[in-house]
Amino acid sequence: MTLNDVWFVAIAVLWVGYFVLEGFDFGVGMLLPVLPADPTERRVMINTIGPVWDGNEVWLITAGGATFAAFPEWYASLFSGFYLPLLIILVALILRGVAFEYRAKRDSARWRAGWDRCIVAGSFAPALLWGVAFANIVRGVKLDADHEYVGTFWDLLNPYALLGGLVTLTLFIAHGAIFLSLKTTGEIRGRARSLALRTGVVAAALAVLFLGWTQFHGGTVLTAVLAVVAALAWLAALGAIARGREGWSFTLSAVAIGVAVTSLFAVLYPDVLPSTLDPANSLNVQNAASTPMTLGIMTWIAVFFLPLVLLYQSWTYWVFRRRIGVRDIPA
Repeated sequence: MTLNDVWFVAIAVLWVGYFVLEGFDFGVGMLLPVLPADPTERRVMINTIGPVWDGNEVWLITAGGATFAAFPEWYASLFSGFYLPLLIILVALILRGVAFEYRAKRDSARWRAGWDRCIVAGSFAPALLWGVAFANIVRGVKLDADHEYVGTFWDLLNPYALLGGLVTLTLFIAHGAIFLSLKTTGEIRGRARSLALRTGVVAAALAVLFLGWTQFHGGTVLTAVLAVVAALAWLAALGAIARGREGWSFTLSAVAIGVAVTSLFAVLYPDVLPSTLDPANSLNVQNAASTPMTLGIMTWIAVFFLPLVLLYQSWTYWVFRRRIGVRDIPA
C-alpha cells in the first residue's frame, strides 16, 4: 500500500466520522419543528447538541484540508464542478452556526423562532446535498481530458444522485431521533423513540434501493458484503430502539452509517472522481495525488495530531454524557 492509498483511506475515515457525528446533529436540527411540544422542549433538543455540534464540523474541515493537500487535482475538479451545491452547503452551515449562537441573545419568542428556522434550514440543506454530492462522485461526472467538469448544475440532479440525497436526509433524521432518545428524559424521549422507528423504516427502504443500485453500477464482492452489513446494522438499530435500548440503537445506527459510507469509497477506489465521458479522463489515487514528499510530511503530522484531536473530542462527549430534560432548563 502506497501513501496515495493511505491518504485515500484517511480521507474516507474522515468522511465516515463526519457523517456519523454531524449526521445526528443535522437530524436534531431538522426535528425542531415537529418533535418538541413547547419552547422548553425545543431548548432541551438544542442543548443535547450544543456542546458538540461545532466539534463535529472539525471532521469536515479536516476532510476538506486533507483532500486539498493530498489530492489537489481531486479538490480542484470537485470544487469547481460542484461549486453551486457546495456554496449552498457552506452558506447553510454558516447560517446554522450563527443561529445556535444568537437565538438566546434576546428574550423574544419571535426572535428565537426566526433563528430556529435558520437551524432547520441549515440542517436540511447539507443533509440533502451531501448525499447528492457523494452519489455523483461515485456515479461519475463529465470530466474532459484536462480533468475539468464540463457538465451543468442540472446534470448533478440525476435520479441516482437525488436518491442519494433522500437517503442521507432520512438516515440523519432517524439517527438524530435515536440520539435524542438517548440524551433526553420525559415525554420527549418517548416521542423521539417513536419517530426514530417510523423514519428509520423509510430510511431503510431508500438505503437498500440506493445501495443495490450502487452495487449494480460498479460493486464488487467486498462492497456487497459491506452493503449487507450496513443494512443488517440499521435493522438491528431499529430493533433496539423498539425495545428501548437507546445506547445499542445509537451505536448500531452509527455503525450502519459508517459502513455504508465505507462501501461507497470502496466502490469508488481506485478512482476519486470518475469521468462519464471517457474512463481515461477519470481522476484516481495516482494522477490526482500530491508528491510523495508532501504525502510523507502529511503522514507524520497526522500521526502526531490526530490522537490529540480524538482524545479531546472523546473527552467532550464524556463530560456531556448525561441525559437532560425540561427540569434542567431554567425559567
